Amino acid sequence: MKHHIAKFSIGQVVKHRIYPFRGVIFDVDPTFNNTEEWWQAIPEDRRPSKDQPFYHLYAENADSEYVAYVSEQNLVLDTSGDPVRHPQVDATFERDNTGLYHMRRSHRN
Repeated sequence: MKHHIAKFSIGQVVKHRIYPFRGVIFDVDPTFNNTEEWWQAIPEDRRPSKDQPFYHLYAENADSEYVAYVSEQNLVLDTSGDPVRHPQVDATFERDNTGLYHMRRSHRN
């Protein structure tokens, strides 16, 4: 499997290309790294290639906050500038005066 260079990075705010949710990236897998059952649960006509970066997001929609695992092809940059309300965001990141998220020292490797 060929590894692709990730288009997005930890701390960026992204939104799903199809579904109405957004979130902050907190981890990146160079290629698919979840269960086969998870992948098979995606409708076949929307199932992404496994050979691309996948992102772990502290995500939110209008109703709730959760952790999402999303393929690169399904993400676009969120340029709204609105803060992400997921409760893990403040514990993991600091938001600067430009609206960008930076990993807190206590969460860096």
